[in-house]
Amino acid sequence: MIEKNNAPVLAVDIGGTKILTALFSADGKMLAKDVAPTLAQEGVDAVISRLGSAIDNLLENNRMKPSQVGTISIACAGGIDTGRGVVVTTSPNMTGWVDVPLGDIIREKFKVDTYVVNDASAAALGEYRFGAGRGVKNLVLFTMGTGIGGGIIADGKLYLGAVGGAAELGHMTIDASGPKCGCGNTGCLEMLASGMAISRDAVRRIKQGDTSYLVSLVEGKLENINAEIIGMAAQNGDRLARDVMARAAYYLGIGMVNVANIFNPEMIVIGGGMAELGDMLIEPGRRMVAERAFSISSRVVRIVTAQLGNEAGVYGAAALALDMRRQE
Repeated sequence: MIEKNNAPVLAVDIGGTKILTALFSADGKMLAKDVAPTLAQEGVDAVISRLGSAIDNLLENNRMKPSQVGTISIACAGGIDTGRGVVVTTSPNMTGWVDVPLGDIIREKFKVDTYVVNDASAAALGEYRFGAGRGVKNLVLFTMGTGIGGGIIADGKLYLGAVGGAAELGHMTIDASGPKCGCGNTGCLEMLASGMAISRDAVRRIKQGDTSYLVSLVEGKLENINAEIIGMAAQNGDRLARDVMARAAYYLGIGMVNVANIFNPEMIVIGGGMAELGDMLIEPGRRMVAERAFSISSRVVRIVTAQLGNEAGVYGAAALALDMRRQE
C-alpha cells in the first residue's frame, strides 16, 4: 500500500464549459488528464453527477482505485469557504451554486480527503508554483475572461482571507458612478475591463451609429462579438475596436495600480483568455503603474502574462492538496 504522503493526488478544475481532471505525482508532475463537458445549464445536481463520473473515468483509465489517491482537490468558480469545502456564492457561469457542500459530497462518494478552493485563487497558486511566478514570494494574479477573478500569493503562501473569500479583484470599485454590476455594486473592474465589458461597449457604440470592421467579422450578428474578435479587429487597425480595447486597458491599469500599492507584489500576472491579447491589454497597465503607483512598489513589480493557460487552476488545485498534506 502506498503511503499517503507518496500517493498521487487528483485535481479538478470545474469551469463554466468544461471539467478538467488530472492526476499528479507527489512531487507535482502531471501524470494524466481528461476533459468532460460541464453543461452547467443543467443544474447543480447534474454537474456534480458529471463531476463524479469524470473522476471515476480518470481513475479507471489509469487503472486506479479511489483508495490509491491520497487527496482530491477541486478548483471551482464562485465564493468558496475553503475550510468547509462549501461553494457559498454563485458565479456568472455556474448559476444556482449557492451553499453547496461540494467537499462533503465528493469526500463521501470517494472516501478520500477532499479540498475545495476558488478557481482564480487556485490559478494563482498554480502560476506561483509551476508557471510564471516561480522564484517570487509575492504575486497577484488577474484572471481576465468573461469576468475578472483574482488570486494572491503573500510571502509564499496562498492568501484566502478569513474564510476563503479574498482576492475578488474584479469587484474592486474603479468608478463609483460606473455601471451596475451583477454583484450589486457599481463601477466594478469587471464591468469596465472584462471580456463582457469590452463586448458590451463595442455593441453599444455600433448600435449608436459608429462604423466598425467588427460588423463584417460577425456577418452582422452583433451578439457574436467577443473579446477575441475585438482584439483581432484592433490589431488590424479598426478604430472602434482600438478605442474599446484602450478603454478596458486603462481601467485594468487603475486596478493594477491599486494592487501594486496595497500588496507591493514582486509580480502581477495576467491570465485567462484575454491574456492572449498581450501588450495591447497589458502595456498601458505597465505604464500606468510606473506613473501612478508609489515608487517603492512600482520599481519592483513585474507585470507578465501567465504561462499555464487553461491548466493553471488544476495545477493550483494539485499544489493546494500537496500543501495541505504536508501540514497534516
